[in-house]
Amino acid sequence: MIWIISFLALVASTLGCGVRQMVPYPAGEIAKRSIRAAGVLSGVRDVANVPSVVGGGPAGIIHGNEAHSWPWQASIQTSRGQHFCGGSLISKNWILTAAHCSVQPGNDYVVLGQYDRGSNNEDIQVKKISKVITHPNYNKQTTNNDVALLKLSSPVQMTSRISPICLPSSFTSIRPGTLCVITGWGATETVSNPRVLQEATVPIVSQAQCRQFWGRNSITDAMICAGASGASSCQGDSGGPLMCESSGVWYQVGIVSWGHKSCSTDRPVVYTRVSYFRRWINEIIRLN
Repeated sequence: MIWIISFLALVASTLGCGVRQMVPYPAGEIAKRSIRAAGVLSGVRDVANVPSVVGGGPAGIIHGNEAHSWPWQASIQTSRGQHFCGGSLISKNWILTAAHCSVQPGNDYVVLGQYDRGSNNEDIQVKKISKVITHPNYNKQTTNNDVALLKLSSPVQMTSRISPICLPSSFTSIRPGTLCVITGWGATETVSNPRVLQEATVPIVSQAQCRQFWGRNSITDAMICAGASGASSCQGDSGGPLMCESSGVWYQVGIVSWGHKSCSTDRPVVYTRVSYFRRWINEIIRLN
């Protein structure tokens, strides 16, 4: 086994999280290529320019109209239906995302079960947000502790297209080189706002190598890096998942946080390390 999962993480799989199912989807569209994007990865809410997974392709497509879904993928949208950040369903009442997305309860919404954002035929669920809880030590300047929890105004109904992802325990360790997956919506090289969810496979990058790219003081223990291999997360992916699979079960190991201003695919992207915040996540959910 390439990466280590503690007993606590294995228990989560028995609760029905982290399992992808075969569902009907339309055939995919344009594969991702390198792009040129303005701005920086974190703190962007410019929904007119939200490039996403660079170097990837349509999510889950196998052949024809069949695909394995990413049933925990959430689109966080404005009241006008504009996608600006991603997120992950972790229970029937909670979404995990990035603090820098600055989600606003009462104005923003969570959309689940979506694949093609231009389709009116998908069995989606649109949820209001009753509460946004940002980590108390989140630092806007350094983007450290970039994690937030969104409590939904009503529970999600679990279906074949909507179900939670598993979270790793606090003791989970992932070896550099492990291949994991990123997902999200946004611009390709030729399409500024693709309709279908995109995905790409990226390797985990060691802390030492990531610090060579970004500087020793920029990468903390609360972060994990991946990429520098022809694919990259970018602005519209913020808050979405970096996920790894073990024995058929998917675990969210990272939250899209920050990276190169032009989403360069030869530089690693920095993700919030989920295992580092597992106890905080559990405590917030218990108290709220």
